[in-house]
Amino acid sequence: MAKSMIRRRREAERERIAQYEATLRRAQRPPRPAPDFARALRDAAQGFAGVLARDPEAWQPKLKTRDPARLRLAAARHLFALYPVPHALEEIWLDGSNLGADETTLRRRWYVVAARGRSLWKEEARDWLSRKEVHWFLNSPADLGFDAAIWLAIARSYTEDLGVALRITRSKIARTPRADFTFWREAARFFCGNPAPVEEIDDLCDYIAARHQQDRTFSLSGRTLGSLTRQMRDWHRDIAAVARIEAARLAFRAHGKGEQGPGRWAGSVLADWDWQPSGSQARKRREEFVVTQLVTANELVAESRAMHHCVWSYAQKCISGGCSIWSMRRRSPGRVDRLLTIELDHRNRVIQVRGFGNRLANAEELQVLGRWAKAMGIVLPEH
Repeated sequence: MAKSMIRRRREAERERIAQYEATLRRAQRPPRPAPDFARALRDAAQGFAGVLARDPEAWQPKLKTRDPARLRLAAARHLFALYPVPHALEEIWLDGSNLGADETTLRRRWYVVAARGRSLWKEEARDWLSRKEVHWFLNSPADLGFDAAIWLAIARSYTEDLGVALRITRSKIARTPRADFTFWREAARFFCGNPAPVEEIDDLCDYIAARHQQDRTFSLSGRTLGSLTRQMRDWHRDIAAVARIEAARLAFRAHGKGEQGPGRWAGSVLADWDWQPSGSQARKRREEFVVTQLVTANELVAESRAMHHCVWSYAQKCISGGCSIWSMRRRSPGRVDRLLTIELDHRNRVIQVRGFGNRLANAEELQVLGRWAKAMGIVLPEH
């Protein structure tokens, strides 16, 4: 039986309504969860249950945010804050994702102590900062993080110029490892006394960090900005020289020749040599002479820099096996003096012997050179 016109219209209307409701369901956002205040309280109180300033149950937040970090900060303020604290301390509740567990705990302890009005210097910071520096830290600008605020406080103790102090906070000094805090405090003091642009400080910090890693006794005491800049430029030249030598070594290795180990060339088959004089003064000083072969780019460039000559330019000959370079040194407890740089050809014949600044060997050095040559079967030039 054919459907009436009215019936067909009603069915079409029902179908249209169903399609409309289906579209609404697809487009409708899921309901937003309510702010998790309980979790925020748990996160903030974790590890500090015995030092709460207020009852967690008394917290009646009127926050609409669902951001866990902002909720956690609000919870921390309720639980601990009897007094206002700087952003440098509050930021740990907002984001600690790049920090280790120990560092996170340390920064939260600092917050709790300061927020409750207790002495941050006595309870937490006395191993790092002076009383005056803690004062500057607790009064740091609102846009500074924890590390930057610490270094601003340190810099303010060395200079009254706020601009100079702020340069320290924007430099690489403020991003140095906590384990080297004492060393970089000295660097901050140096740049407070020798102001420089942030870019120049960062460049010098690269050099200072490399020297400190190489020699843990390295110090900035007695240095000037000019001398440090010259040393940095020499260091950059050394890096460039090492890079050129390494490029030559890798090119030679590509032909399957001259490789003894990672970063080294084969060099001479002769072993290193050492000798202790029998004289009473030498024995008293526990002095000995050593002759060691230089078989890496770093060793060759370091010898060239220390002895003020161009032996690094012999790298290509060393890599190809055309010669070997040796360094004679006097060694005693706590001290090593470079005496001579020696070039041998592939037949173990001495070609050149030079001291500091290309000077000739003195009588004592020639005696040691003769002993080395006799012991190792090396041919000395006729004089």
